[in-house]
Amino acid sequence: MSNYKKISDRIEELTLDNPRISSSLKWLNITNAGKTEIDYLRKNYHFDLVHLKVAAASVSFQRPMIFRGQDYLCLVLHFPIFKEGMIVAAEIDFYVGHKFLISVNNNNLKALTSFYHFSKKSPDSLLAYSLESSAILLYEILGHLIDGCYQLLDENSLKINEIEELIFSEKQKKSVERILILRRNIVNIRKIIQNHKNIFQKLLEMESSLVEKAAIKKYYTGLVEHSKRIWENLDNQKEMIEVLNNTNESFLNSRMADIMRTLTIFSVIIFPLTLLAAIFAMRTEGIPLINHPNSFWIIIGIMFLCSLTMLVFFKHKKWL
Repeated sequence: MSNYKKISDRIEELTLDNPRISSSLKWLNITNAGKTEIDYLRKNYHFDLVHLKVAAASVSFQRPMIFRGQDYLCLVLHFPIFKEGMIVAAEIDFYVGHKFLISVNNNNLKALTSFYHFSKKSPDSLLAYSLESSAILLYEILGHLIDGCYQLLDENSLKINEIEELIFSEKQKKSVERILILRRNIVNIRKIIQNHKNIFQKLLEMESSLVEKAAIKKYYTGLVEHSKRIWENLDNQKEMIEVLNNTNESFLNSRMADIMRTLTIFSVIIFPLTLLAAIFAMRTEGIPLINHPNSFWIIIGIMFLCSLTMLVFFKHKKWL
């Protein structure tokens, strides 16, 4: 069974109480923590003031960190989310101690919110319900957040396929913007999760009075493997988008070369015609055909012959 209590608009408390175990496990979820929420934590939990400041919505860390308190663990982790079409880092803070876990979600990360609601409806489906261990509950939350990263990778793969189709459909200009956006998103995801593996490896040393250390190590080793797999997928996607970018640039350069060649041929053909027109326009003495009754048509014929000669020459050189 579980007991749910809404302490305030921003604080929710879920108690996992397995009747086969005498104790219980509390999961406190806080969104957009302000002064009121920080004061609540200070009054009800013995956290260091420095670690309490981590939970404030106005405080943001640029990299994941882990702090060890007297009888608890404080974690700062980042996970990628979409915001206005761009991948940005969403910070999640955790306080993990004996029989309690506190999550501070200041970026409204949907993956965490959805897992919390799922836990309210089906608490007995959680591994943490069977063991009532905060270390196991943290493992399940992190596993669910990592699954959200896989969804982003799948979306990236679909966009890579769309870009490839655009490139080979001769829509290179339309592909440029999409390539730049996708490259930026892939780079941002890499920056966000590049230190996850190190944090998860440190969590391998967690201890619990309810779960054997070997079991905890087994669970968190799975998280380390997931972080490695995500990094490998990002490497592949980064390489693929670079290849597509180079391919797109090659197509654009080829089209530009065709345009420049056409313009050059056109200019070369027009040049002798312009020269002839300029010569006959001088109207100085000694210029032939000026007084001839059919001079206009003779000059037009000479121009046409010059143009035809140039076209035959270009065709012979296979420049057309």
